[in-house]
Amino acid sequence: MFSSCFLCYEKFRKLILWIRFFNHILGKIFGEYKVCGDEKLTTNMKQVLMVEEIETKFTLYRHVKEAFLEVNREIFVPKGFGQRAFKLDALPMQQNQWISSPLTVAKMTQYLELKGVDSILEVGCGSGYQAAILSKLCRRVFTIERIDSLLKEAKERFRSESITNVFTRFDDGQRGWKVYAPFERILFSATAKKVPPILFEQLAEGGILLAPIEEDGLQIITRYSKKNGKISSEVIEPCFFVPIVDGRVK
Repeated sequence: MFSSCFLCYEKFRKLILWIRFFNHILGKIFGEYKVCGDEKLTTNMKQVLMVEEIETKFTLYRHVKEAFLEVNREIFVPKGFGQRAFKLDALPMQQNQWISSPLTVAKMTQYLELKGVDSILEVGCGSGYQAAILSKLCRRVFTIERIDSLLKEAKERFRSESITNVFTRFDDGQRGWKVYAPFERILFSATAKKVPPILFEQLAEGGILLAPIEEDGLQIITRYSKKNGKISSEVIEPCFFVPIVDGRVK
C-alpha cells in the first residue's frame, strides 16, 4: 500500500513540476497565461504540494509522508475553509477548538516513532485528522473526545473515508481507556500542565507518551518513555495547542 502511494507521490510531484515549468515559460511569452492554475489542481496534487511544503521545514520519514498522502485533509476541515485545507494553517472549529497545522500534526506523528506500533491512545480527537493519519501507521487507534458534537462529526468523517481501525469514545480523555490498555503509544492533542498518573499506568512497558506540556507560560512538546516501570522525559521543542479542559460537553 505504502509503496504504491509513494509512486503516486513521485508521479504527481513530477507532473506539478512540469506544470510549473510550462507556466513559467508561457508566462514569459504571454504574460499571465497559465497551463493550469492552483484552483485546477487535483486533490492528490494539492496533497503533494502540502507534503513538499512540510518538508521545507521538517524532514518526514517515508512512512509518515505516505500516511499524509493517503488522508485528504479537506474532509477534516470545517465548512468554509476548503481553500485553506492544504495550507500549513491551523483552522478554527466549533467550541473554541482548532484543527492543528499539518506541520504540527507531522511533527507529533513522527515524534511518536510509530513503526510497528499496534495500539495508540489519542487524548482529544477534535476534527479526527490526527487520528486518520495515525490509522495509516498503527493497527488500532483509540481516540477520546470530550465535546460530543465534535466527536459525532469526526465519526462521520471516519465512515465517509472508510477508516475502520479508529475506535472512538465520548469522555474526558484524561481518564484514559482502561479496558483497552496498555497502549504502546499515547498522544495528547491538547496542552496539559502535567500528565495524569493514570495515563502512565495505561502506557505499555517500552511505550512512549507525547504531550504538549505548559510550564511557566510556555508550551513544550515533551516525550515520556516507560522503561522497567519508570518514566523518563525528554523536552523536544516549543509548540502551541489549545489547553486541555476537564469534563464533558454534551
